[in-house]
Amino acid sequence: MASRPNLLNLLLGRPLATSEERGESIGPVAGIPIFGLDALSSAAYGPEAALTLLIPLGLMGVKEIVPISSAILILLTIVYFSYRQTIDAYPHGGGSFTVASENLGDGAGLLAAAALMIDYVLTAAVGISAGVGALISAAPELQPHTLSICLGILALLTVINMRGVHDTGVVFMIPTYLFLITLLVVIGVGIWQMVASGGHPHAITPLPATPPATEMLTLWLILKVFSSGCAAMTGVEAVSNGVMAFREDARRNAKITLTIIIALLAVLLLGIALLCRAYGVAATDPDGGHYESVLSMLTRAVMGHGWFYYVTIASILLVLALSANTAFADFPRLTRAIAKNDFLPHVFLLRGRRLLYSWGIYVLVALTAILLIVFRGVTDRLIPLYAIGAFLAFTLSQAGMVVHWRRKGGSQLRMAVNGIGAIATGITAVVVLVTKFTSGAWITALLIPAMILIMRSVKRHYVRVERETRLQTPLSPAMVEEPIVVMPIDRWSRISEKGLSFALSLSKDVRCLHVQSSEDPSPISQIWDTLVIAPLVAADMPVPKLIVLKSPYRYILQPMVDYILSICPENEATRVCVLVPELIVRHWWENVMHNRRADLLKVLLLMQGNRNVVVINIPWYLDREHGAETPTAICEVPPPEHRPLG
Repeated sequence: MASRPNLLNLLLGRPLATSEERGESIGPVAGIPIFGLDALSSAAYGPEAALTLLIPLGLMGVKEIVPISSAILILLTIVYFSYRQTIDAYPHGGGSFTVASENLGDGAGLLAAAALMIDYVLTAAVGISAGVGALISAAPELQPHTLSICLGILALLTVINMRGVHDTGVVFMIPTYLFLITLLVVIGVGIWQMVASGGHPHAITPLPATPPATEMLTLWLILKVFSSGCAAMTGVEAVSNGVMAFREDARRNAKITLTIIIALLAVLLLGIALLCRAYGVAATDPDGGHYESVLSMLTRAVMGHGWFYYVTIASILLVLALSANTAFADFPRLTRAIAKNDFLPHVFLLRGRRLLYSWGIYVLVALTAILLIVFRGVTDRLIPLYAIGAFLAFTLSQAGMVVHWRRKGGSQLRMAVNGIGAIATGITAVVVLVTKFTSGAWITALLIPAMILIMRSVKRHYVRVERETRLQTPLSPAMVEEPIVVMPIDRWSRISEKGLSFALSLSKDVRCLHVQSSEDPSPISQIWDTLVIAPLVAADMPVPKLIVLKSPYRYILQPMVDYILSICPENEATRVCVLVPELIVRHWWENVMHNRRADLLKVLLLMQGNRNVVVINIPWYLDREHGAETPTAICEVPPPEHRPLG
């Protein structure tokens, strides 16, 4: 038994006390890999998503990537300044849900919450699938195993993230900064070659031939390309959600982290766009037999096919796969904020052994796995569902900030910045929804209202529970009465003895309930006087009643339930306490050798919904070392994994 905690500590780290929370806080250096991976890694698939839609334009389509990327950068800059102000206004974490709820009402808050939850799940799925796509570009023979590799990476990420924020940041630092260094080297060398050659550099290794144009450039196509490229902006909100994860001064550290992330993302997006146009790098069909990612081709063109190429591809793979960590960092925080407002089950408020909101991680992993399985781990099948939630959340957050500054008397400049951000991201959200609707965005459009309905139903449940359980008056002495204790008994045994001893300690009115069928070989009534009544009378103690119910059809549980309900008093001050003795076996497989009558009796009684009936478990544990039956003084409801069949 001692090896289990040691193995768990080795895998997930030792449990952390609440007092150790400050040690889990981070600075900008660790904040970049934890909160910026999604945004930074999107440079690997955002431009490719745009270039894939430009394939029908041939070489002309490659030239359009620069102006489209420039438009995305302008939008990114607007969002950056907007979220700097959000961090200032909400230093304890001001995600879209919090900002929209406080300033625009519950309806807007739930819309932002649903959009963000969907976006975070897609962040995890897209990041992992894009990372595997980079791997397949370098090793095409792995393509048949795409889904298996995706699920394996998801499992690895789960283990890493269950170790806590601090350990996660340490693990992710090396691949994150390796990714940034290699890509910045590729961009730097590529731009130097572009300048040296007068704008027409030659690829070191041959690139695939660009197919001829089959379509003309249209406004509709430009809008579709722009909406796909906007996938590079997802994850920008992560820092404003996780301000409390930073060490003091948390607000300053969060803004520094956000600034570095946005600056690096802008350099990557613009650099990739310029080099793709200069080298003539066009996207390849992701479903084709000769698929190669844009970054793979660009790295080969600039640096050749040597060791640096493989280091770069490896870093891209790692960062894309690990970019799902942004979802792991923020999804649990989001679900916690929603649960605090009673719109999600309170289980999301519970903190695990490493000070994490573990249930948020469990749900995220389950939903991500489902998405990967349904879409077979292919990035381009997931992209159409992506970015809608992010931009909807951007819009609601910025609109909420406008109301916030108006209410707090903020400057006109602050209101203008957030107002421009709301308008720009709102227009983008509409463009993304319209252009991607038939490609799969309709799924997201349906999921968002469905999730809002679920959250509202959860809220109604908690409101009803609070209303029905609310009590403002002091304890009434008239409500304190001995209960009527009923204990089912099939035969006289150590288990029955323990249950009856406890029953007599609760009340003077104890009724032992025995159901007798025609097949009963030895009715308990024959030994009751000798083994039960005589010792109690000699000790001058209350004597329990033996109630024998006849069952000609061999039914056991229903006669018990009928009797218990028949003696329930109308006065709520008197309770009927049903004691259910249970045998707790040593091994789980021994359960199949015992019936489930005890569990079924509890379920039948609880389903009646009678508030006067109280059910108590009386467990009898078989000794785990010697196999002997020994009594225990503990009377409790045993954990579910140890409940026997009867």
